[in-house]
Amino acid sequence: MREKVINILLDNSLWFISGEEISKQLGISRTAVWKHVKALKEQGYDIESVNRKGYRLKEIPNDILSKENIMHEIKTEFIGKDIIHFDSIDSTNNYAKSVAIDKKNGTIIISEEQVNGRGRLGRQWYSKKYDGIWMSIILKPDILPMDAPFITLIAGASIVKALNNLGIDASIKWPNDVIINGKKVCGILTELSAEIERVNYIVLGIGINIKTLDFSEDIVNIATSIQKEAYNISRLEVIRSFILEFEKNYIDYIYHNDKSKTLDICRKHSAIIGHNIYTIKNDKKEKVKCIDINQDGNLVIEDEKGNRKEIISGEVSIRGEHGYV
Repeated sequence: MREKVINILLDNSLWFISGEEISKQLGISRTAVWKHVKALKEQGYDIESVNRKGYRLKEIPNDILSKENIMHEIKTEFIGKDIIHFDSIDSTNNYAKSVAIDKKNGTIIISEEQVNGRGRLGRQWYSKKYDGIWMSIILKPDILPMDAPFITLIAGASIVKALNNLGIDASIKWPNDVIINGKKVCGILTELSAEIERVNYIVLGIGINIKTLDFSEDIVNIATSIQKEAYNISRLEVIRSFILEFEKNYIDYIYHNDKSKTLDICRKHSAIIGHNIYTIKNDKKEKVKCIDINQDGNLVIEDEKGNRKEIISGEVSIRGEHGYV
């Protein structure tokens, strides 16, 4: 019911709407309306209350990641139709996996903080409260398990396009990192439940550093945030832009078998194509040149003898010749 109250206030944000009118629309008492408004104020909404006039949302908050705020001004087919919001959680991916079977395709799990956020290879992902976007998307595509890694590329391409749309110069470090000025601003962790010939579900975990200014000593030289790079962009703007871009690219791939837009973004905004990099597997480090991303989304590399081969997502870790990128 609280969701419906804030939706009414969002829809009428330019003028006052009486408690009586809200109670009529929702079929609840004026006292119940007052209690919901009080709770929304405590949540952070700046709601003005005036006798004989009613309630008015003074400004649409740009930093509350509730379903109502995120989806109020955007329309999607299925991504974000259901959003489960937490103030704090151990890991959005862990929760998403625990409920994925019973949730709809496109359900988003989002939390203001993660106390046990994870990246690839079990690495810790620092997820301070209100500092970023910590979310997971439950997806149920009709694809073979071998085709699932391309979903990671779709996410990376969509984040880069979303940030570019907001005036942020971002690039992709294949397959799952988004980069600004040579440092990591976003990581993607894709996990799936599958049988031999079918995917039960995919959990797409995304962490985007928005406001973090201080990073721990072990990552200070490789991590950054949108605000640290001097961009004044809100969390709400980023997540809305991403959702719209991701759904378009996901639909192209899953329903039309069209990878072109995703691959175009990954190539055009690659942080490593044309550069020397190191591939690392089982502590073995090899210097190679990154040549291209092929039609399957695999990385094409060339060793120092001129031999070319492709790398599948998840096979190796990648580092730049002179640092992280």
